[in-house]
Amino acid sequence: MEDLYRENILDHFRNPRNFGTLEHPDFSHEEHNPLCGDKLRIDLQVDDDRVTAVRFSGKGCAISQASASMLTEMVEGKTLEEVKSIDKQDILDALGIPISYVRIKCALLGLKTLKAGVYGVQTWVEEDNEQDIGW
Repeated sequence: MEDLYRENILDHFRNPRNFGTLEHPDFSHEEHNPLCGDKLRIDLQVDDDRVTAVRFSGKGCAISQASASMLTEMVEGKTLEEVKSIDKQDILDALGIPISYVRIKCALLGLKTLKAGVYGVQTWVEEDNEQDIGW
């Protein structure tokens, strides 16, 4: 079963969904993982409190890029409240393989970027406060 998930991760890495930028996003945020150098930007267009378009761009390892691609598929068409409810476990479930402590920040970079953009956080909060915004 893990082989199917690994193939899915590689497919999202090689053929990312919703890759690029939006010309006039309603929400846009960039984050990076200073430990490994992964960088990610997520743009959202929202109409009537519902995500109508989402794009991500950046560079990084297969885990960070695949999880960002999967995340964009999760949020398209959702309300902002539904987007805010996506959490760490949703990402880990989508990846479907055990993620080591060293790679967890890679796997969650997309979620961190998305949440910071939706909540309007200019500088990301310290890890001790991450629970306050639902992840």
